[in-house]
Amino acid sequence: MHHSGGTYNNSGNTTTVTRHLLIRGHVQGVGYRWSLVQAALQRGVQGWVRNRRDGSVEALATGPADAVQSLIDWARHGPPQARVDAVDVGTVAEPAEPVAGFVQRETV
Repeated sequence: MHHSGGTYNNSGNTTTVTRHLLIRGHVQGVGYRWSLVQAALQRGVQGWVRNRRDGSVEALATGPADAVQSLIDWARHGPPQARVDAVDVGTVAEPAEPVAGFVQRETV
């Protein structure tokens, strides 16, 4: 077993990343945003989620790379009532403003 630098951690990937998500499909009025907030909090991911007037849901997620990826995997299915057609994932260098927790924002 290979240890680098003597520090050992189980997660294997502690890089913090920020991803922008645009979720399309039947994702409004089905508890999608609430469920996404819960999924994010369970994973220790910070950021926000909001509805868009075109019927999509937009989110920003910041956290350990593996946790953010896990949230993206969750987003591709969503809560039971949702039907997700597509999740567009974009890379964001740094959050525009510091985010504490995971919040729902106003529709844009």
